[in-house]
Amino acid sequence: MIKSMTGFGRCEKITDQYKISVEIKSVNHRYLDLSIKMPKKFNYFEAAIRNLLKNYIQRGKVDVFINYEDYTAETLALKYNSVLAEEYVSYFKKMKEQFGLQDDITVSALARMPEVLVMEETPEDEESMWKLLSGVIEEAAGHFVETRIREGENLKTDLIGKLDEMIELVTQIEQRSPGIVEEYRMKLEAKVREMLEGAAVDEARIVTEATIFADKICVDEETVRLRSHFETARKELETGGSIGRKLDFIAQEMNREANTILSKSNDLEVSGKAIALKTGIEKVREQIQNIE
Repeated sequence: MIKSMTGFGRCEKITDQYKISVEIKSVNHRYLDLSIKMPKKFNYFEAAIRNLLKNYIQRGKVDVFINYEDYTAETLALKYNSVLAEEYVSYFKKMKEQFGLQDDITVSALARMPEVLVMEETPEDEESMWKLLSGVIEEAAGHFVETRIREGENLKTDLIGKLDEMIELVTQIEQRSPGIVEEYRMKLEAKVREMLEGAAVDEARIVTEATIFADKICVDEETVRLRSHFETARKELETGGSIGRKLDFIAQEMNREANTILSKSNDLEVSGKAIALKTGIEKVREQIQNIE
């Protein structure tokens, strides 16, 4: 199976203690570009989150949004900084002696000093937190991959259809090519007879000229290579996997052969088929950009 690089997945888990949600979405990108937005408390897990997601995603610009709400009050605790309080008192005494001030230090005044009493978050159990977080991420990633696979199957069907259309164009070019040479030979012979006004015509010379012309316009090699590229692309689509880059390279080779056919052609019908080939190849390349 093949996967599109466009996808979306979401998972939310709610209990009496917390609510955690993970949302993943992606668009086309040449490589894997992961952007993760999450609460600071999860920063410690960033490397682990990236490694986990690489099991599901190989290419694309991927945005991951993680939200967390804690419904318990037990995670906050009041902390007393006795060392800092002692320093405040020491400096207050020095100020009293230096300036002859009245000593009016009280507990309430000292408690209002910065950082003497602070609210701190109780450290989480990292193992339990990762188990919770990774489970929600994996479920969201599973939904995300499902949407990519569905879109990938649509892309596969569309691309195979386009390949079939281009194979038909190549067949038409192959069928037309022998007629071009014969028409050229007949025109050449008629022109020579007209110029010689009834004199004997050198048939060998006409055959030689027709052969040289045939060599110049021959596109047999190009059509054979095109058929090979079409078949390779079809096999890759049937095999599946992360094939976007390989298909892009194959499409470049297709375009090279179509350009050569167009440059060799001096026939309107073949030129039209070659232009249609180039148009089809460009459509294929556009679709390939959506494949992981």
